[in-house]
Formats: sequence, C-alpha cells, structure tokens
Amino acid sequence: MCVTRVRIDAPHGRGKFLALVAGLAAVLAPAPALAAGDIERGAKVFGACAACHALERGRHLTGPSLAGVWGRKAGAVEGFPRFSAALKSSGIVWDEHSLDTWLASPEKTVPGNFMLFRGIADASARADLVAFLRAASEGKASPARRAAALPDLRQAPPRALVTALRHCGDTYFVTNGEGATLPFWEFNLRFKTDSSAGGPAPGRPILVGQGMQGDRAQVVFAQPEEISDFIRKDCSKS
Repeated sequence: MCVTRVRIDAPHGRGKFLALVAGLAAVLAPAPALAAGDIERGAKVFGACAACHALERGRHLTGPSLAGVWGRKAGAVEGFPRFSAALKSSGIVWDEHSLDTWLASPEKTVPGNFMLFRGIADASARADLVAFLRAASEGKASPARRAAALPDLRQAPPRALVTALRHCGDTYFVTNGEGATLPFWEFNLRFKTDSSAGGPAPGRPILVGQGMQGDRAQVVFAQPEEISDFIRKDCSKS
C-alpha cells in the first residue's frame, strides 16, 4: 500500500490534511443500510403497480413481468421487446438499493426510460414494496396478495361478444351476441388486440366498456389482421 506523507507543521497545511481525512472518511464509510420492509404492507403497495406489471412469469402487460426481478439485469426480460435503449444500457442489476433508487424516481435514475411513473416519495413504502418484490421473486409471497389477473376474454358473456361491426358516416354499429346493436361515435370506439392466452378467441372479438357515460368502449381482437376484415361499410340500415 502506498502512503502519502503530508506536512502539517503549518496551520495551512494542517487544514488541508484535516480536509483530506474528512473526505476519505466520507468515501470509505459504508453506505447506510436500508430499512427492512414489511412484505404484507408491500403487497398492498404493489396494487399501484399491478395495472402495468404482473407477477406471473412470461405475462407481460404495459410493463414487463416482475417474476424473478431480484438479481436480474435491467432491460433484460425474455419476451418483452418494449424496453428503452437507456434502460438496456444502464448496467443496473435489480437489488435492494437499485430498486429503492428506481422506485424513488425512475426518470432521475435512468433519464430517457419509458416508465411513466413519478415515483414513491415515502421511503417506508418503498422498503415495503422492495421486500414484497424480493419475496415474490423467491416464491415466498402469499398468492392471495398477488395482483388479480386481467379478465379472461374467452369467458366473456354473450352481451360482450361482437358478432357484427359496421361503419356509416361517423358512427360504428356494434351487434352483440344477444342480438342488440349499439351505436358509438367513431372517435369513442377503440380497436385493440390481445394475443395472450386470456385474449379473445380468433374471429370472436369482445366489446369492453371504457367508463365515462357508457358512450366509450373498445373492441378487442385476437390479431390485428382481423380488424379490417371484420368491419364492413354499410349505411343501408341507418
């Protein structure tokens, strides 16, 4: 080990020496330990994450599955192609400290990432969530606390099954499995796809409400190529 000798026979030199010692102490001091989180409380905090992240392996939503997140390299989940270049090149490995920093502010941690989440300011809540994510990764989280899965669209009732879809002027007319036809202003009807196991069966799109006054909805198809084939231009009944 190389030792540097510092003269301290003058007040000015002694001041520099003391400043150097203080600086080294700050650098060499161990990082403060994070508070241990509570798994049960963390499961409740995870409710805010459940809209975008599942805990089942291979089940990706807006964000990637968080199954096995502990010890995993950021931006590296099989079957999820929507990571930002910034996150993939960050070199982060998810552990107690990196998850806590990320959850405090994703944008500050990795500028330019795609996660539109302001962060959790409460350090205690972050610690609880980190504890839950670790437990879930290790298979120790209570199944009752896991996020509820999205509805299985293949089990949708007849009133949600779309049997015909026609367009006239600025209106879509959606006929359901009970024979009722519902009109929607074209701007208020969205078309989506869900190719997962819980998505609609091929050729059997499902109408899903979208809140507001009941005047907005979405039609979910199994594959994108079904959309244009299913919609027909027809003003004969209007």
